[in-house]
Amino acid sequence: MSDTNTAAAVKTADEIGSGMTKKQAKKIRMQTMTKEEIGYLRRKAVVEKVWPFFRFVIIFGLSFVILYPLIYMVSCTFRDRGDMSDPTVMWIPRNYTLQVLKETMDAMNFGATIKNTLILNIGCSFVQVLSCAVTGYGFARFKFKGKGLLFGIVIMMILVPTQVISLPLYTQFRYFGIKGIFSINLIDTMATMYLPAITANGIRSGLMILIFRQFFKGLPRELEDAAYIDGCGPLKTFIRVMVPNAASSFLTVFLFSVVWYWNDYYVSSTFFTNNQTVALMLQNLDSQLRMTLFNDANAEISPREQIVWKEAGCLLSITPILVLYTCLQKYFTEGIERSGLVG
Repeated sequence: MSDTNTAAAVKTADEIGSGMTKKQAKKIRMQTMTKEEIGYLRRKAVVEKVWPFFRFVIIFGLSFVILYPLIYMVSCTFRDRGDMSDPTVMWIPRNYTLQVLKETMDAMNFGATIKNTLILNIGCSFVQVLSCAVTGYGFARFKFKGKGLLFGIVIMMILVPTQVISLPLYTQFRYFGIKGIFSINLIDTMATMYLPAITANGIRSGLMILIFRQFFKGLPRELEDAAYIDGCGPLKTFIRVMVPNAASSFLTVFLFSVVWYWNDYYVSSTFFTNNQTVALMLQNLDSQLRMTLFNDANAEISPREQIVWKEAGCLLSITPILVLYTCLQKYFTEGIERSGLVG
């Protein structure tokens, strides 16, 4: 900066201190600026004025896309089915009622269904988190032959659709045992869900192993070195040192696992024919409603009237997950950031 510009800058600072307004100070400052600097400031001022408007439009649009199904779901759940045929009813029901919700809960046998789902869901999620954590820790910290090949198989677990391996798994569980010695049928038992979870082969377990691997790789090795010096072995180090430091990742993976097991109906319908879970009952809600309401599986129900029961069933199925996420949202977000899933 030249001596003239320096003197002008000092003068400007002095005059600002003497009570000059920001607008006057800015005008004096612009007299010492080049055309490029003035153009940059003008463009920046335009962006600062226009950006809040566009940000509002983007956030409002995303919120509408995300919340629209939920709002419509709540609206249909608490309206009389006759309102579905009334063109004047859009969002606010003309006739509020809890009858539709009650009928849907009866059709889904909601009390027994939610209990059975929790036993299957929480149990499988818990053991899957433990098995995937141990596997991810092994990939992150230990060197062994075939490590690259085995980790490639883990990546394939993420890429290969469940439908590809469902039939071989069904055959394996249908004739579970050692050929020629003994064979038992595990179909329609919870073992078909627990055994893959225990062996880190459950629903989306490949992604969970990857999350744990990335997190454990990010922890300093000095933690393990200090534990080894104190006489801890690998297993004791994992339990006493690594697990407490990975609490947020454990919570993140646990929530992922709960949601995936909760919403699963493809794997469950493959291995179960008479087991009741929320996803399976929601899938078969049409026939269940006909039997509950009309005692006839072939009863005709208007497609528009069916919407109220289906929306009520969807609301019942997602409410526990929404409550769980609301309570643990802070820790879930922290776990996502620390696990390396976002950059």
